[in-house]
Amino acid sequence: MFVRIPALLAIAAAIMTVASACTSPDENGDAVTGIIPAPISYEPRDAAPFRLTAESRLVVAGSGAAGVAETFAEQARRATGFELPVVEGMPAASDVSLVVADGEAPDGAAEGYTLESGADGVRIAADAAAGLFRGTQTLRQLLPAAIEQTDAAPAPEGGWTVPAASVADAPRFAYRGTMLDVARHFFPVEDVLAYVDEIASMKLNVLHLHLTDDQGWRIEIESWPELTGIGAATSVGGDGGGFYTKDDYRRIVEYAAERFITVVPELDLPGHTNAALSAYPELNCDGVAPTPYEGTEVGFSSLCASPDRAEATDRFLAEVTREVAELTPGPWLHLGGDESLSTSQADYLDLVRRIAAAGAATGKTVIGWHEMGASRELPAGTVGQYWSFVEPKGTAAELTRSFVEQGGRVIMSPADVAYLDMKYVDDPQGPLGGRLGLDWAKGPTTLDEAYLWEPTSIVPGVGEAEVLGVEAPLWTETLGSLAEVEFMAFPRLAAVAEIGWSPAAPDGRRDTDDFFGRVAALGEHWDAGGTVYYPVRGVPWRE
Repeated sequence: MFVRIPALLAIAAAIMTVASACTSPDENGDAVTGIIPAPISYEPRDAAPFRLTAESRLVVAGSGAAGVAETFAEQARRATGFELPVVEGMPAASDVSLVVADGEAPDGAAEGYTLESGADGVRIAADAAAGLFRGTQTLRQLLPAAIEQTDAAPAPEGGWTVPAASVADAPRFAYRGTMLDVARHFFPVEDVLAYVDEIASMKLNVLHLHLTDDQGWRIEIESWPELTGIGAATSVGGDGGGFYTKDDYRRIVEYAAERFITVVPELDLPGHTNAALSAYPELNCDGVAPTPYEGTEVGFSSLCASPDRAEATDRFLAEVTREVAELTPGPWLHLGGDESLSTSQADYLDLVRRIAAAGAATGKTVIGWHEMGASRELPAGTVGQYWSFVEPKGTAAELTRSFVEQGGRVIMSPADVAYLDMKYVDDPQGPLGGRLGLDWAKGPTTLDEAYLWEPTSIVPGVGEAEVLGVEAPLWTETLGSLAEVEFMAFPRLAAVAEIGWSPAAPDGRRDTDDFFGRVAALGEHWDAGGTVYYPVRGVPWRE
């Protein structure tokens, strides 16, 4: 795990409200209370726990197992001070066995795994390395929270124990993501890597990077160098700019891939383009470069659909999508399409057709916000991202169904429950309180609301087969540091992670008491690792 700055803990302490405490039971507590997302099945075993010791090894077998073991060992070595060598061979009772082999995961699920633990060792097994990695994240949550600490310290009382248990697990949805807006405010590579580690711990598998907007263009494009030469110069409030070189972006992609997270780059088009227009006035209908934008309004900018700008616009679309696609090994390319309020309907449909065609020409599957569903000329399989409310507003449901009717699927991100930048209900005061977050999506969002929604019951005609997955976007108009991002994301991102991974509730309603108890256990891990979070009321946070 990327090493965090311990001083961030002081920020969290400064804003903590009084929360009820509960005593941690023996053997790290009831293990299921510590696992987020909840697994398909968890069975405690009437046996002694596993103990990780200085003699423990990570014994690997199968394709990709060694890489998964090294990723897990990197943090475990830091926390325990143990050598934890990665070896092949026969495991002993003090070892963790990591196996990739056919027939190990429930129903052969690519991200599925089984975990067995007890005094005779730990065995995590999967059909693919991705599933094995997900299993190691469960193991981390079953270990004492001190496994997240950034420096070796004396072992917790009782040692590094794992309860004796049997776990079988696999995800519900294939796409389970979060979006980080690096356009309104820019975040350095190291911050993004830290966020990758945090989301990987909850078995998310997609990081959607919102790379362009009115306030900044954040990815190097060699064929259009002023996109970052001019277009990356500022942020909301004039807080300074920045961008990722191609090597920076490759580093993020590779780091995420080691944690089986796919990066989805977004170039938001045809609106949200002031930064691009300020860099290249030939993309603007009047040929005049607008001034760089440092505000938070939306809907005022657009690429030009005029025939006399067609050559420049189409060359721009072809070249920027090609360069970003070449950097991106994942299957998806997000091309925005939202809030083009200054574009006429005819021009919008023309531009969406050209934008989507340019994206599809790269060989990627195009994703667009649900407004893009207004076009009936989308490439087959284009994915829509729904961002209206749990109770759809206006034409949002109709536009979303359009993607399904054209052979695509849908990512669910209802703003009133899944947007992580919405204010907390009891808007906290202090170093990170009051000024953070927005409330336009029907007001602040509680942890209960983030947890108690069902992706398949929002848009009629978009059910289990049509939902590709879920995503929790985090927009950064009011957020300028990693600590602020974490504060708004956690614990609510844990709720969306569970919705994406865990089985649907049989009665259609999830158990908030059970979930809140597991969030409290996860909070101990956040404390140990230096992750900032807001201790919302109702969760029995532990002292």
